[in-house]
Amino acid sequence: ALRLAGGRSRCEGRVELEKQGIWGTVCDDGWDIPDADVVCRQLRCGRAVRVRGNASFGRGHGPILRDELGCGGHERHLWECPAAPEHDCSHKEDAGVVCSEHQEWRLSGGRDGCAGRVEVFFRGAWSTVCDSSWYQLESEVLCRSLGCGSPLRQLSFGHTLPGKMQYECGSLQPSLASCRWTFNRSAPCHQSRAVGVVCNGMGS
Repeated sequence: ALRLAGGRSRCEGRVELEKQGIWGTVCDDGWDIPDADVVCRQLRCGRAVRVRGNASFGRGHGPILRDELGCGGHERHLWECPAAPEHDCSHKEDAGVVCSEHQEWRLSGGRDGCAGRVEVFFRGAWSTVCDSSWYQLESEVLCRSLGCGSPLRQLSFGHTLPGKMQYECGSLQPSLASCRWTFNRSAPCHQSRAVGVVCNGMGS
């Protein structure tokens, strides 16, 4: 068994493996994109877009189960990759990854992190969000998930980034990733503007 812990979605975090019912971590010595690709693919999270070391998603617990991993990138499971027989690591060296199917959001260009154009990090790049299906509910989900309270008003911007994302939330979801979404589908976004939101909370 394999999971990512300490991230903002199931496709980002500290790499944790299970052995005989006990969860442990992977050391960041030799941790690179081919190793992380195996993790992302095994979790159906796409491919690795960023590798992280030095316990950047927090320190794990339990045994350190892999060190000096040498995956080619094509393996079906992380256990199939060659690794050092012994490790010389501590949990401050726990390995992590951001996979391409992870989504994170920011409000850009406003007075603080709680106002501005909605931008989503997905598949390794920042994209804008189309306003064609964006209403009060979508704003509510975003403001809450950013810790920014409730939406005050919607703004309109141009699309200046390479990708376009569209969200449709049927109910108040914990994050936009739980809503229906499509990426780079031209039809619904064809004549859209890039949405922006002003939330009533204070950002950092």
